[in-house]
Amino acid sequence: MYTNTFLLNLSRAGLDSCEGASFLQSAFWGRFKARFGWEAHAFSAEWQGAPAENPALPLLVLTRPLVRGMGFAYVPWGPELPADPAAPAARAQALAELARELRPNLPRNTAFVRFDPPWHSPEGQGALFLPKPFSRAAVDVQPPDTVLVDLGQSDEALLAAMKEKCRYNIRLSIKKGVAVRRCGEEELGVFYRLLEETAGRDGIAIHSKDYYGTLFALAKDDAGVEIRLYIAAHGGENLAAIITLFRGEEAVYLYGASSNSRRNLMAPYLLQWAAIRDARDFGCKRYDLFGIPPDNDPSHPMAGLYRFKTGFGGRIVHRGGSWDFAYRPLARALFSLAESLRGNLRALKKRRA
Repeated sequence: MYTNTFLLNLSRAGLDSCEGASFLQSAFWGRFKARFGWEAHAFSAEWQGAPAENPALPLLVLTRPLVRGMGFAYVPWGPELPADPAAPAARAQALAELARELRPNLPRNTAFVRFDPPWHSPEGQGALFLPKPFSRAAVDVQPPDTVLVDLGQSDEALLAAMKEKCRYNIRLSIKKGVAVRRCGEEELGVFYRLLEETAGRDGIAIHSKDYYGTLFALAKDDAGVEIRLYIAAHGGENLAAIITLFRGEEAVYLYGASSNSRRNLMAPYLLQWAAIRDARDFGCKRYDLFGIPPDNDPSHPMAGLYRFKTGFGGRIVHRGGSWDFAYRPLARALFSLAESLRGNLRALKKRRA
C-alpha cells in the first residue's frame, strides 16, 4: 500500500530507457512523434512510499509549441504506478505530484500538461474523475474506451467468445474466397488508397502517407516492435486493409481502411481474425481493438464501430480520458475553447458524411 503522502523523485533519462507497458510509453513512440513536430523527453519516476520492488518506472513526456510563446506537454497513457491504488483520491494525488515535479523539467513556455492516465475500469463501473486543479480536456487524444481480447486461448475458444454474427461474418468471408495477405510498407500505397476512400465515405481526417510510412521505417530499427500491414482481396480487388503493432505483451489495431465495393464479403472481419491469431503466435497476451464509442448508443455517429469491435468478444474497458493540469490557467482556457470549437466542427462533419 502507498503511504498517505506521495513523494516523487523525478530524474531525466535516455530515451532508449523509456520502455513502459504501453507502446505509447516507449522509445519507439517518442522517436515516431519526434518526426512530426513533437519533442520527446524521457524520465525515471521513483515513487517513495510505494512497494519496495522496482519503484522506479520509465515515463515518456511529449512537448510541442501551440502558438508563439506558448506550448504544452502531453503524457500518453502515463504515468504507470508501481501498484495501482484503488482509491481515486490516491490516483489524483499521484498525478498532481507528477505535474508539479515535471514543471521545472519542461520548456519554460509550457502552459499546461495533459495526461491520458492508463488506469481503466471494467464495464459498468464509474469512469475516472480528477478533482481540481485538474480540468477535463475538451477533446480526448487517445480513445478512452476500447475492447481487449485475451489471446491466451485456442482458435476454438476465441471464436466461441465472439458474438454469433461476428463468427458468421468471418466464416462467410472465408467461404466467399476472400484472401488475406500479410505485407509491409511495399504495399502501403494500397492501404492509403483504401484509407482515402474510407475518409471520403465517413468524413474523417487522415494523416499523410509519409506518417504511416514512418511507422514502418522506425520499426525496422527497433527490435521490440513490429508493424504489420494486412490486406484482404477478392478476385484481384483489394477490399480492406489494417495496420497493427506488435510489442511485448500487447498487439494494437492502429488503423483500418475499406473499399466501398463488395462490402457484403465482410473482409474487415477476416482481417481482424488473421491479426488476432498472428498476435497470439507472436507471443502477445492481449489484442487491443483501440477505440469504441462509450456505450451501445445506436444514435452515436460511430455506432457501427461499437458493434464491429465488441463482436470479437473481448473485455470492454473504460479509461479516464484526457485531463489537463494548468501552469498558466488563462492560456489553457483559451486553448480549450479553440479545441472545443474544432471538435464540434469535426463531429458535425461526421454526422453529415
